[in-house]
Amino acid sequence: MEIIVKPAVRKLAMERMHILIKNAISNAKTDPKLSQHQALLARRISTRHKIRMPYELRMVFCKKCKSFIAPGVNSRIRLGRSSVKAVRISCYLCGHTYRKIISN
Repeated sequence: MEIIVKPAVRKLAMERMHILIKNAISNAKTDPKLSQHQALLARRISTRHKIRMPYELRMVFCKKCKSFIAPGVNSRIRLGRSSVKAVRISCYLCGHTYRKIISN
């Protein structure tokens, strides 16, 4: 029996998370239940292998209800018009709005 070393397992888990999130975004309009399940699997993989999800994968989850939000499908994205440049993201599932500040 071959023993898989830890870095190989981490790399494989990261690849699977990327694939699952990509598929969840593409399935968001046609099958929202499937996309929620795929995103949940990606989150479960990251917690099981103690891998921090990269920023581009983390930003598709709501910060309050932790559910998968696809831009334009179950979330709204707006550019802020105040003195602080920010992107506002509103989750349609829980109603939470949060900002991502854009640095100059």
